[in-house]
Amino acid sequence: MTATPRTLSLIAYAPVLTRDDRRPLAIVHGMERACAGLHLGWTISKEGQRIPLPDRDAFISRERKDGGFPLLRNGDAAFRVTVTGWQSPASSSPGGQAQLEVHADLPLDAPGVAAADVLEAVGEGAHAFWGRVLTEGMAMAVPEQFCHPGDEPHVPPQGLPSLKLPWELPSPEIPHYLGWLNYWSAAAARATGFPDPARDAELLSRARRTASGGWVVQLTDAPLDLDNPAHLAALLRAYERFPVIGGRFAA
Repeated sequence: MTATPRTLSLIAYAPVLTRDDRRPLAIVHGMERACAGLHLGWTISKEGQRIPLPDRDAFISRERKDGGFPLLRNGDAAFRVTVTGWQSPASSSPGGQAQLEVHADLPLDAPGVAAADVLEAVGEGAHAFWGRVLTEGMAMAVPEQFCHPGDEPHVPPQGLPSLKLPWELPSPEIPHYLGWLNYWSAAAARATGFPDPARDAELLSRARRTASGGWVVQLTDAPLDLDNPAHLAALLRAYERFPVIGGRFAA
């Protein structure tokens, strides 16, 4: 039996699409440049079947779904890559501002897939406020970090901090939480206070500046595993360093 490849979950939060907005094309083209041999030339039918797109770019430009763009995927069933986008309403978004959410899934172990490059490509192409890549373990833990009404006392798993719900945050530039990989626009970096050379030497050793003046910040060399004590400690240090993330208090 062939093992199911482990996946990484990517989300970026960006301003809503406007008429004739070319950011969906920029996102898809950027992902393809970031991954050797990747071609997002298929979509999915209601029955779950792959449909080839002979003129993929025209399809992206023409189709608008839920304020975003339809799901696209590659043709390799063994190492599936997908991307789609939709608009989140103002009522569930920081600062009462509707946003474009870009969602992508990537195989963790596929040759040629550099998750940091993909995150940067999506963040820059979307003109995102911020974005992140989560490993599977983090994706299960993050929802338990949000404090809902009536959750007192709220005790997230593994000593992780309790976070405000996204729509309780005052502005879209404040990240909701931390990922293994983090894309912070220039505005998000200012909101978090990154970088501070005196305090961020460890993070800067795994960070890089983007063309727009933002940052891609990687918390650990290997994909973050919450069952690894060194990885969990790195995540907790980052939360302590950036208290504004998740609306805990101002930086």
